Amino acid sequence: MIKYEKTKGLTDKLTHYCPGCTHGIIHKVVGEVLEELNLMDTAIGVASVGCSVFSYEYFNCDMQQAPHGRACATATGIKRVLPDNPVFTYQGDGDLASIGIAETIHAANRGENITVIFVNNAIYGMTGGQMAPTTLPGQKTTTSQSGRNPALQGNPILISEMFAQIRGAAYVERVMMTSPQNYRKVKAAVKKAFTYQMEKRGFTIVEILSTCPVNWGMEPIDAMKWVESDMVKYFPLGVYKDVAK
Repeated sequence: MIKYEKTKGLTDKLTHYCPGCTHGIIHKVVGEVLEELNLMDTAIGVASVGCSVFSYEYFNCDMQQAPHGRACATATGIKRVLPDNPVFTYQGDGDLASIGIAETIHAANRGENITVIFVNNAIYGMTGGQMAPTTLPGQKTTTSQSGRNPALQGNPILISEMFAQIRGAAYVERVMMTSPQNYRKVKAAVKKAFTYQMEKRGFTIVEILSTCPVNWGMEPIDAMKWVESDMVKYFPLGVYKDVAK
């Protein structure tokens, strides 16, 4: 009897992510949802620039690479040409909350019927650990070596809270990937986001608090604990908008 089988939503290619990074686990969630909702043959994903730049090699569906920050603009074009196909972006905080913030806001404001998987690890991972738009106050990075000072560098951007105010957004939720229990919550949020898209309700975004042990200078277990002890204080979990409620 088969007790566990890898989701068909992912290819057999090994991922390149660092030990303790949860990108691979989040990929697994998205792959399972695509498979369980029978979307694999029609889904089109848009890969961002960042640590997840090679996600087009991991998801077992049609994928398109977008320029840095332009994933939602690319997804908009795809969705308008193929309105019945499920279209999603997979973006990190540097890609979405920095260079891509305008494209993402306007896609939400227009109510583009796409799903955004937003991975927030509070740092630029791929390029060496610089301060990101979501870096916490006091958090040390290669470009904030004394810790982020809000008086000089501004406050972290609260993406879920911001997007909940946009009329075109249909569903906004923040979850975290730190345990099997939270895995189930992440999966439920991602599944609802794709379901709403297929029901043509509008723009959906799931923000997932994630880890970056290498650039945080932590062991993987400590990084998981830091998400739960520090990140959640600044980025509270929960559903920020649900048009069905």
